[in-house]
Formats: sequence, structure tokens, C-alpha cells
Amino acid sequence: MSIQDKLKIIQSLSGLTQTEIAYKIGVSFVAFNNWWTDKAKPRKKQEDKIDEMYKKYTGQKEIPASILIAKKKILAKKSEKFKNILKILLKNSDIYDQFLLSLTYNSNKIEGSTLSEDETADILFNNTSIPNKSIVEQLEVKNHQTSLQYLFQHLSSNGKIDEDLILKLHSILMNGIIFNAGIYRSHGVRIVGSNVPTANYLKVPILMKNIIKDINKKYNDSINHVSRIHAEFERIHPFSDGNGRVGRMLLTAMLLKNNFAPAVILQEEKRIYYICLRKAQLQDDFSLLEEFIVEAIENGLKIVDRK
Repeated sequence: MSIQDKLKIIQSLSGLTQTEIAYKIGVSFVAFNNWWTDKAKPRKKQEDKIDEMYKKYTGQKEIPASILIAKKKILAKKSEKFKNILKILLKNSDIYDQFLLSLTYNSNKIEGSTLSEDETADILFNNTSIPNKSIVEQLEVKNHQTSLQYLFQHLSSNGKIDEDLILKLHSILMNGIIFNAGIYRSHGVRIVGSNVPTANYLKVPILMKNIIKDINKKYNDSINHVSRIHAEFERIHPFSDGNGRVGRMLLTAMLLKNNFAPAVILQEEKRIYYICLRKAQLQDDFSLLEEFIVEAIENGLKIVDRK
């Protein structure tokens, strides 16, 4: 396969612009455009970066166990210097507000929101109504904010991660948006754009009880644990809507319980996020998802560290 073909596949799967791809490779747009039009060839180092991006966005990337272990150790060491990340979050309004904004904006954007980050901030902190934007999208922002606030307070009171918490988060998130907020679905659903089969709705209650039991078990490898739970929750798809956002809040809860920063999954990484999830769900291979979550936690750590 030619470099030109790989670049076109990368753009198609990633949704990135040519300028954004050039930036990720570390070259000028002019140099990139010469590759795109087959007027020039990249150097070996640049070609390796293109190959890495190609494998990443097509789900072919493989993470050597030694590298993944090393990344987890580095993350654990960075996190250890913060004695209690939840406490830091609650005691510092700037850090607290930045998590509210980053988690709300990115999570809603992943689900198709058309609101910008600035518009989301206006709704969150200024209670502004945005003209020419749907009431539902704006309600989703306020509901997500309230859900996170409830979650942080619940965890600060040593609240358990249990079925009641998950149902409560969903009821707040989808309040005024769907009629069955806080209730498991009573019909079949499919994950749009995915070939991952969801659970039979009749089995949802028992599957959720099983996943709660697993959440509260202790594992030495907490990153693998939260990755498995996240993939399984999204596969079960217990609600008629809001599964992605509740699943990411559940991920936040599990990480904070293990003194990791909330994973900020950037909306521009939506496609690779879904690729990692599908590989975990269909192939029982969690390495890509684990690496992705490590990187998302690093995004959260930057907020904690005010970087």
C-alpha cells in the first residue's frame, strides 16, 4: 500500500484535517501535501509515524506487554505524588471547574453535541442560553454538570459504586430528555456504527448486578480492571440512551477510587476511542483500550497539576 493510500485512509477513519495530520506527524502542510499528491516521499522516521497512525486507526496496532506495563508504572508514579486526587479536585475550584468543563464538553461532543467548548462553558458557569442551539443540547450540558457534581460528592462521602449510583447518575443525566431516565431499557438496542452485539434487555438486570460485583473487587492491575469494566458496560448498553456518558462517569468513579485522575477522553479522539473499545469487546484484547485510557488519565493529570 502506498503512502498516499495510507494517508487517505487515516483521514477517512480519524476525521482529522490534512493540517491536523501533518501536525501529528511533525511536518509542514506543504510537505504533507507533497506526499498526498505523490510528488515526494517521506523520510524513514516520518514514514514510521504514518505507519503507526495507520495501524492505530485501523485497529491493527499492537502494544508490546513490556511497553504497556512501563506506561502504567509511569502513570502510577505520577499519580502517587498527589496523595488524594479527589480531595484536591474538591478543594480547588479552578481544578473542579476545569474537570466539569472538560468532561462535560468532550463527553457530550462524542455523542454528537454541536456546542463549542466556549458555548458549553457559558451554559455551565454563566447559565447562558445559546441562540440557535437546541434546548435538548443545552439541557444535556446542565444535566451532565449536575451528574458529575453528584458523583464527586457521593465519592467524597465514601459512597459505594453500586447499582443505585449508576441508576441515579442516569436519572440526573437524562432528566427531561427521555421518559425512562434512571430505568434499564425494556427493548433491544444497537450501537450505531458498530457491529458489537448488545445484551438482551431481559438479561440487563442480572448482567448489571454481575458487573457491580466485579467493580468492587480488588485487582493489582487497576488500569486493566477499569478498562474491562468500561468495555463490558458499553457492551451491555443497559439504557435506551445515555450509555456512553454514564459509562464514562462510571470510569471516572472507578479511577478516583484508585487515586487516578478522571480520564479526559478528547472528542477529537472519538474514532480511535471506538476502535479501542470494539477491539476489547470483539477480540477480548484490552491492550489498546488500556493504553488509550492511560493517555486519557494523563490528560486529567494535567488539569490536576494545572498544566
